[in-house]
Amino acid sequence: MTKRAYWLDLFTGTTWKEFVDAGASISGFPESRWKAVQQVRVGDYLLCYLTGISRFIGILEVVKAPYKDSTKLIWKDDVFPRRLGVKPIEVLTPETAIPILDLKDRLSIFDPEKGATSWTGYVRAAPARWKDTDGETILQAVLDAKKRPTSRPFDPKKLARRPSALKSRVGTVTVPESEPQDEPGQPAAKETSAHNEIQWLLAKLGNDMGLDVWVARNDRNREINGSRFTELPRLKSEIPIQFDEATNKTIELIDVLWLQKHSIVAAFEIESTTSIYSGLLRLSDLISMQPNLSIPLFIVAPDERRDKVIAEVNRPTFSKLTPPMYQMCRLVTFSTLRKEIQHVGNYVKRLRADILDDWAESCEVEEL
Repeated sequence: MTKRAYWLDLFTGTTWKEFVDAGASISGFPESRWKAVQQVRVGDYLLCYLTGISRFIGILEVVKAPYKDSTKLIWKDDVFPRRLGVKPIEVLTPETAIPILDLKDRLSIFDPEKGATSWTGYVRAAPARWKDTDGETILQAVLDAKKRPTSRPFDPKKLARRPSALKSRVGTVTVPESEPQDEPGQPAAKETSAHNEIQWLLAKLGNDMGLDVWVARNDRNREINGSRFTELPRLKSEIPIQFDEATNKTIELIDVLWLQKHSIVAAFEIESTTSIYSGLLRLSDLISMQPNLSIPLFIVAPDERRDKVIAEVNRPTFSKLTPPMYQMCRLVTFSTLRKEIQHVGNYVKRLRADILDDWAESCEVEEL
């Protein structure tokens, strides 16, 4: 007997309601996820997750193999043509759905050694295979919640939030929003503080070099050691380059950009947690949507994460891009960035963006 596999299935509050109203018999995915969809087998279980309020709301069993259908309209904002036939094993309501943070002591994605924010990289794409132990934990939690429901309040605005379906050169896509990284009322995690520090160093360095800079739209009001990004005189309030909607939205979420007139001269994603996924996914989306765009891409990470970053960049899903991620993206460690910024302090205004060629290392793995 083939062992059942568990797969993440993502919904917004709106797409979940549309799914249920249509009979809860078809789960759909974007065209870009076809390779992953094809790996799902009849008998596998889908772990249904509401992105707006970060809760598991149900379990579905796959009863029909992957297929393509663009004719039956189920969702308002997109067709989601790569589909699976499903039947509900158990379904909760948004009020009784299980917050993912309630399971943090029972799921491997919350490994304390991986950092407080590492779990967010696991809920950004679907379908995605999850460990059997995690799948069984979520299945049992949903079954228990159905028998003994507990009503938990949530923000209705978050449930109603839906990523916009945006046009790109590769079709209609959605750009996922960031998941909450820390529990409400808790101080920022060590990883978050390090991320903010490095983000500030990169933005200030570009500013001091005479370049315009962009900081991710959702980060620009943060305070770092008494300073704010908005105090940088060359911080741009709008992206000066216009692509299609989806590309612009993706670029707006990249941690730091260095800009010269209407060109991006460097793009930085800072990854201080084990998942290393959110930044790579943004860079991957950018490469996929604009394959002819030549932008130096950099992952900036702690020294102890060096090998992990290189391994992730060389994963098959990124290596199959055109060009592959390892050819487009280079690594700068935290220690190198801090050391080099100290060294260039007196002549920073004379630096050019290509100074990064001396600071960064290749992510390509040489074959033996």
